[in-house]
Amino acid sequence: MSQLFSAKNLKLLTNPLNMENPITVQVLGICSALAVTVKMKPAFVMALSVTIVAAFSNLIISTLRKGIPARIRIIVQLVVVATLVIIVDQLLRAFVYDVSKQLSVFVGLIITNCILMGRLEAFAMANKPWESFIDGIGNGMGYGWILIGVSFVRELLGSGTVWGYPIMEKLGVYTIGYVNNGVMIMPPMALILVGVIIWIQRSRSKKLIESK
Repeated sequence: MSQLFSAKNLKLLTNPLNMENPITVQVLGICSALAVTVKMKPAFVMALSVTIVAAFSNLIISTLRKGIPARIRIIVQLVVVATLVIIVDQLLRAFVYDVSKQLSVFVGLIITNCILMGRLEAFAMANKPWESFIDGIGNGMGYGWILIGVSFVRELLGSGTVWGYPIMEKLGVYTIGYVNNGVMIMPPMALILVGVIIWIQRSRSKKLIESK
């Protein structure tokens, strides 16, 4: 049991949150980060979906890795990811249909998410199932907190709400002349916010500065 939660495995879980973040360090999964962060609810659902698919695709590929011929490994990986994405998409349609409509094609595009394919190739094909499962969760969480953080700022300043709850109205700021910033809900603003996060992260990390 202690080996399951060893220091090495904890690093697999925590490193993607900061020093190996798939969006801000590896610059992967940027498209969905820009597209689904207008509101917090779809951003959270997208983050959860990617985490689930990443974790279980890593687990399955790692379990099968010794029996997968090298020449068709990418095809096998795509089949596994596509199957999981279809399952997740159907669950979203069944239980959170309104969010599923907001996410539109981006759930399906998880299949081609560079984070997933990168972890399958770089990690799951060379490591044991449990470690691969943890790696998938860690990278999903690293991706997810960026989406949720960006969506929080965009929804609060762009729509005056958080998770649909009217924060600005409750604070009474509209009565003193505050107006929602429409620029915040435009796609370029997501890119700017991600850029700010990257700048802050790199300015605070000597390791990332030296790796430029």
